[in-house]
Amino acid sequence: MRILFYGTASYDKESFDKELPAYPDISIEYTETNLTPLTASLARGYDAVCAFVNANVGALTLEVLAGLGVKLVLMRCAGFDAVNVNMAKDLGITVTRVPAYSPEAIAEHAMALAMCANRRIHKGYIRVRENNFSLGGLVGETLYGKTAGIIGTGRIGAALCRICKGFGMTVLGSDLYPNQKLIEEGCVDEYVDYDELYARADLISLHAFLNKDSYHMINDESIAKMKDGVILINTGRGALVDSNALIRGIRSGKIGAAGLDVYEEENQNVYQDRGDQILGTSITARLCSFPNVVLTSHQAFFTREALAQIAQCTLDNALAYANGGEYVQGSQVC
Repeated sequence: MRILFYGTASYDKESFDKELPAYPDISIEYTETNLTPLTASLARGYDAVCAFVNANVGALTLEVLAGLGVKLVLMRCAGFDAVNVNMAKDLGITVTRVPAYSPEAIAEHAMALAMCANRRIHKGYIRVRENNFSLGGLVGETLYGKTAGIIGTGRIGAALCRICKGFGMTVLGSDLYPNQKLIEEGCVDEYVDYDELYARADLISLHAFLNKDSYHMINDESIAKMKDGVILINTGRGALVDSNALIRGIRSGKIGAAGLDVYEEENQNVYQDRGDQILGTSITARLCSFPNVVLTSHQAFFTREALAQIAQCTLDNALAYANGGEYVQGSQVC
């Protein structure tokens, strides 16, 4: 099987090359070009393409790939928001993903964002580098004894519940399918509905799936129900949060700190070096301007362990397609 690997970064090539010797029937050619309708034609002569969360695997891209005889799209990410799944089905293209990779890595990053935004560590670091050792404006909240609200208690949310317990916090969970095992293990104190979680939590972290029901679940109405000075963390999907409502909540003081690894309008920025440009979008620039907001570029997953798991799962799926075997559980989209 010949795979064209789109959107290659140095760490992608390193992690996949490390695993490839175990898959002698698979060859990969790498390109830094991302997958779009205009670049899909590069896949001529290949059996499959591999893309990441910031690719465009919409209807036009899929039509071009199908016309070239490409029948497999390997998404090396957990979500498939970038893929027009219905079109892929119609064209007979199989799409796979990596359903879970190092949930602990993402949970650890969520807590790191919470700590950094809450204690203004990013601002303190910059001050000290400039020989400014004042503490004005850097005061935060002690998390010990506070209440954490975890929305979505799947693998990532569960990992964060355990971390919050380690901080000595009371943990509230909210999920359409509560995990009783987490209560039995002492990781979640109780499951509550969204409104009660908003009212009681000092720290809220989002790990819900993005769908029509969860789109903009954090909005003016839900923010109004939260405690004053709440810490809001999002390492899930950007569109879970209405960005304009978030900005209003920050300005009013309702949201005391925010840590965002994902946010609306991120796609044009994620994994790109735009240091010599003026950002054309007002939302991203406004979020970056607040001293109590920390943004990272969709990097919560980014550990060596997670990269190895991504490579292994992606290659296992490619091998399963070629040999008609079993895909990694939960990884086949269509």
